[in-house]
Amino acid sequence: MQNAEIAAALDEVADLLELKGANKFQIRAYRSAARTVENLSRSVAAMIETGEDPATLPGVGARISGYLHELVETGRLAMLEELRSSFPPGLIELTRIPGLGPKKAVALGEALGVASVADLEAALREGRLEGVRGFGARRAEKLLEAIASSAAARSRFLRTKAARLIGGVLKWMEDAPGLLQIEVAGSFRRGVETVGDIDLLARAEGDGARVVDHFVAFPGATRVEAAGSTKGSIVLRSRLQVDLRVIPGESWGAALHYFTGSKEHNVRIRQIAKKRGLRVSEWGVFRGEGDDERIAGATEADVFASLGLPWIPPELREDRGEIAAAAAGTLPRLIDTTDMKGDLQMHSTWSDGRFTIEEMALACRDRGYEYMAMTDHSGGTPTMINGLTAERTRAQWEEIEIARERAPGIVILKGMEVDILRDGSLDMDDETLVGLDVVLVSIHSYMKMERSEMTKRVIRALRHPMVDILGHPTGRQLSRRPPFALDMDAVLEVAAEMDVAVEINASPNRLDLSDVHAFRARELGVKLILSTDAHTRRELDNMRYGIEQARRAWCEACDVLNTLPWKEFQKWVTR
Repeated sequence: MQNAEIAAALDEVADLLELKGANKFQIRAYRSAARTVENLSRSVAAMIETGEDPATLPGVGARISGYLHELVETGRLAMLEELRSSFPPGLIELTRIPGLGPKKAVALGEALGVASVADLEAALREGRLEGVRGFGARRAEKLLEAIASSAAARSRFLRTKAARLIGGVLKWMEDAPGLLQIEVAGSFRRGVETVGDIDLLARAEGDGARVVDHFVAFPGATRVEAAGSTKGSIVLRSRLQVDLRVIPGESWGAALHYFTGSKEHNVRIRQIAKKRGLRVSEWGVFRGEGDDERIAGATEADVFASLGLPWIPPELREDRGEIAAAAAGTLPRLIDTTDMKGDLQMHSTWSDGRFTIEEMALACRDRGYEYMAMTDHSGGTPTMINGLTAERTRAQWEEIEIARERAPGIVILKGMEVDILRDGSLDMDDETLVGLDVVLVSIHSYMKMERSEMTKRVIRALRHPMVDILGHPTGRQLSRRPPFALDMDAVLEVAAEMDVAVEINASPNRLDLSDVHAFRARELGVKLILSTDAHTRRELDNMRYGIEQARRAWCEACDVLNTLPWKEFQKWVTR
């Protein structure tokens, strides 16, 4: 059993305990353990097999360690099955509808007998919720929208979760007989933030059927959808479908290009080929209508070269002008993790982080950064647990001075993630803001405001003279919470005017800005930053997901402020 599957089981235990009204600390313990397992670089199964006790992991005590043993050794968890039997099968899905939650789900069950998403949708369309306290016409409309978006979200997997799941398959395939090469294609290779399924391409020595046979025998599969001499398809326990195709060497590059996509990019490539009297397919590039004269196909570079184009990075293949740029020789030199010089949003034990300022600074230094900003939450609003008051902020500054001495070799900036209040004012007094090196502002409350009001709110915050960065600008959480309504063009125009940078939040649950909005920001001359919003040292490694998002937005290093060496960045931050 893979870590992602174990974490999902622990999360489901927490969900069901919440439905039962269990102690909040008990619920939090399972969620904490789930996050530990999900972010663990080692396999829990491998730990157990070698006799290492998972109870040594942060947030995993003796009781949960026992459950991990049970999951790994039997593939099931009796406690979870017992909890499931306490509720109608569809009730847990109800709690995952944005805007509902356990208490409201139970209330609807008691009032109307709603026990599944289908029941809720039927009740909404029949107008039966309007008689239930707290569920008016506007709430019903919002719930219908949430059901539609949740259905789409449930059919897709976060890129990070898909990466962990497919990692087990790729490890298994290392022992496939005759396997020469295997690559992940599809939207995953293009760096898309969520994926519906996974496409694998393999190149084999001799009979490809042996590779397919090994693939469909993967022990983490719940069923085999197809198994042939060159194709196989399995569904994992997580419900992620994985398709494998064995490709001959002479067609490898053509197939990798074709199955990477996107569909729109491929259509444009075929149009260019047709004008040159060529035909492009997954089998190669051919002259004329038949398959007799193959002129390219073994490598992707050869496929592009046959059309007079340089190789185009997969992240750009969305038919957003990449082919014209390739033809003109103006493809961007895409940003890379090695370009990053600092991380400008993270949290410590002063608010909701797990490590001290010094520990986070040393972890940043270990990653080769020249500078970092400690941006704990402001604390004037109820949504911010343990946030900073003006008095606590000054006490934190004293600890930052100590950390600067104990962590030489990296510049620690005094920052804060300041909440944007409902009227657009900031959740901290100006006297305190003056003392900060970096002021990052973001929204954590009143996310359902109308578009015009939300836009005015954000713009007012951006016009505050001490604001440096707008953090996770649309508030979205992938597969869980949609972005709030916002006129992003208007916001970006003001950001450019006020010289406020806009964040691409690298948390894999956010990736906010989207690639489309980040592309637009670049067009408008808005400065971008990439930051992890890390609450643990390990989460600092999430920077790579922000890099992928930035690459999809055509970003070069020069588009991102925190690729600047410290002396140059210092000029901007003190502007």
